[in-house]
Amino acid sequence: MMEYEVEDFNALRRVLLRVCSFLASERFSESAVFESKLILSELASNVLQHGGGKAHLRVQPVPGGICLCVQGDVAFRPPEKSVCSSAEEESGRGLFLVDALSASREYSEEEGICVLLRVERT
Repeated sequence: MMEYEVEDFNALRRVLLRVCSFLASERFSESAVFESKLILSELASNVLQHGGGKAHLRVQPVPGGICLCVQGDVAFRPPEKSVCSSAEEESGRGLFLVDALSASREYSEEEGICVLLRVERT
């Protein structure tokens, strides 16, 4: 398991490189590594931009997949169901993309937003 605290976008970029290297070393497919990076980037970016503080990230291989958790310093409960915003809007697609790539998404006060990405190792 990997855990990180990210305070800005430069730190997030460095953490994402470490996570990708870790997942590749654990023999996850290239697509699983890419999808994990995209999900973590989207969720952590939202925390950094809108959460007013640090993003806490956890990456844990689990049987049949990867569990990715992101939590912010400020409590924010995401909507149960995501919708894609219109093409004219600047934002509103991130959670929709996360849900499209994930097997499941849950939220808890203790864990923050957690997604389960079901993938096979190569």
